[in-house]
Amino acid sequence: MGIAISSTLLHRLLNEARASPEAEICGLLFGSCERIEGAEAAANVAPDPARRFEIDPAALFAAHRAARTGGPRMIGHYHSHPSGTPIPSVRDAEAAMGDGAYWLILTGDEARLWRSVAVGAFEPVALEQF
Repeated sequence: MGIAISSTLLHRLLNEARASPEAEICGLLFGSCERIEGAEAAANVAPDPARRFEIDPAALFAAHRAARTGGPRMIGHYHSHPSGTPIPSVRDAEAAMGDGAYWLILTGDEARLWRSVAVGAFEPVALEQF
């Protein structure tokens, strides 16, 4: 079973990744376990954004606050691997919490979706465009 995403949204995220060949982009995903409804870019505040990503904590807090007052539900995040593949890296695995969050990993040309299923572990999730 996969999760749906509009081709328009997916292309927008791929274009964002393509436009940043020197640094990882990142942002938040909103929706449900059936569908990614939206994505919001966030600043990458990692000390070395060419090799890591860290979503700006202010963006995370704002998303959680908005969800508590009826806003969209955050289901995970996205980030890019500018010179790699859309497969979780060792650094990604170190950050995986096993909380069921979705991780959309992008290159300039490809996107793959993963779900954090255990500390340090992911499972692939089919990404179905509509």
